[in-house]
Amino acid sequence: MEVLVDSGRVRAGLIIPAGFSEELAAGEQAQAAFVIDGSDPSVANTVFAASQSVGQAQSTRIMERKLGLDPEKLPGIQVRPRVWYNPEMHSANYMIPGIMGMILYFLTALFTSMSIVREREQGTIEQLIVTPIKSLELVVAKVIPYVFVAFFDVLEILAIGVFWFGVPVEGSLGLLLGLSALFLLTSLGVGVFISSMANTQQEAMLLTFMTLFPSVFLAGFFFPIEAMPGWLRVITYVVPLRYMLVVLRGIMLKGVGVQVLAQEVVALAIFGIAITLLAAKRFSKRLD
Repeated sequence: MEVLVDSGRVRAGLIIPAGFSEELAAGEQAQAAFVIDGSDPSVANTVFAASQSVGQAQSTRIMERKLGLDPEKLPGIQVRPRVWYNPEMHSANYMIPGIMGMILYFLTALFTSMSIVREREQGTIEQLIVTPIKSLELVVAKVIPYVFVAFFDVLEILAIGVFWFGVPVEGSLGLLLGLSALFLLTSLGVGVFISSMANTQQEAMLLTFMTLFPSVFLAGFFFPIEAMPGWLRVITYVVPLRYMLVVLRGIMLKGVGVQVLAQEVVALAIFGIAITLLAAKRFSKRLD
């Protein structure tokens, strides 16, 4: 049960202990545990209320079989919900990791695309092309400063979340930063790809926003993916931010490792490599 809940595939679990039926038959109150994943408060609140309803409904059925007796002395089921990973169900614990993922994506994609387009607008990129500098070296030199800016902002939000809002970091901070660097391959690739399409900084900004807004709404930042229509859930599989949010919330709230997040890590690696290669190819053609 713990492995399933840690992986994020199961949001709640009903645990019926040994001797449950014997206690009911003996006229005693039997107890069952309801384990809830509290990393998403909106889902946890719904499941929490449902667990109470299930317990009350089962108790009512048992009392109906024992008509004529004092209801307080009738056997029943006492459900005790347990919320894991976010016991107080604070919304900040859910939002702060999502904001970190958005910043990693948005800042690097926006600044990278605009910086390269700015060189083209000013005419200095042609001067750089005729120098011995290769196109890859030019792109790397442009994106490295924004990588540090993005990491600084992420650490700043992480510090505010931990010390101000009390958001826990249950997992490895090194793993969190390492997988964030892996995610940067995608955001940087998107920025370079946009710069190869845009002719002005305004175009680069609008194109970046066009990729950000669908990512925010389809990555599970505001709405659970499970609550979306089937055709939208299919589209979410091509949204890299979806996998990064699972990684951030899994490490910070659940303390899981690479073994549990293997699918998300592989997806981020595939997206990062594919987008980076596509962006580099198109950027080289644009320079030619």
